[in-house]
Amino acid sequence: MTSDIKLKDFISGIRRRLLPVYPDGEAEAMTRVIVEELLGYTPVDAVLKSDAPVSDFMQSHADAVVERLLRYEPIQYIFGKTSFCGLELKVTPAVLIPRPETAGLVDMIVKEWGERTDLHVMDFCTGSGCIAVALARGLKFPIVDAVDISSDALAVARENAASLKVKVSFRQEDVLTLVPPVEPLYDIIVSNPPYITDRERADMERNVLDYEPEIALFVPDSEPLRYYEPIGVYAVKALKPGGKLYFEINPDYAGAITSMLESVGFKDVVTEADMYGKQRFIIAVSPLDYD
Repeated sequence: MTSDIKLKDFISGIRRRLLPVYPDGEAEAMTRVIVEELLGYTPVDAVLKSDAPVSDFMQSHADAVVERLLRYEPIQYIFGKTSFCGLELKVTPAVLIPRPETAGLVDMIVKEWGERTDLHVMDFCTGSGCIAVALARGLKFPIVDAVDISSDALAVARENAASLKVKVSFRQEDVLTLVPPVEPLYDIIVSNPPYITDRERADMERNVLDYEPEIALFVPDSEPLRYYEPIGVYAVKALKPGGKLYFEINPDYAGAITSMLESVGFKDVVTEADMYGKQRFIIAVSPLDYD
């Protein structure tokens, strides 16, 4: 005796269960992901094969996924992957899920530096390695270094670099204890460090608070620039003449970060808006002169 149902009913059933918890567009997107991941059907396939049977086995798998989603677990962690800058990356609860804003930071760097070759790049607080790996793919023959304090995050980052066949030198280090190099090393230093203050927790969604790593998200209310300042002090000495520091930031602290960077020696500091119009990025040019 089988209880196979038609694909169209399978799809509508998933959406119906998700809608009390998620907005319509989000429920629709999650349903598409489930159908593609479990059945291998694209949205076009789902229309063309709407009367195809779905087995009990697949229904039970889908039920398990939906139950996890109803507990607000991110779908990226459920399937262990996400898309970033056109790349498929592994993600686990040891790393943040890369955001579209961060992809905008990568796009900005590639657009500005894409015609240069043999650039030396440093990515601090690399997490999943999304920035480092995307820059290793998007720039021409770069040397890319990346640092994180979490060994679990670095394990994920190394897997991402290996699966996408790019060379990134990862190392475990605490950016709070950085020692600047004797001579300038880098053309580009980039970082998306923890920048959400503790008081902002109350406004955040459960899928972030309950599942994503706190160490990669939060800073004390009393230290909103906790990671920006040591990276800025390092970068002002580590950037080659003409090199640039790129930060993703909390828009509430754009002015404070700009002032800090100017106080440690940067002279040319600008902010840039993200796709939503928020001041999300800061770019600072090396104060060192060319010979």
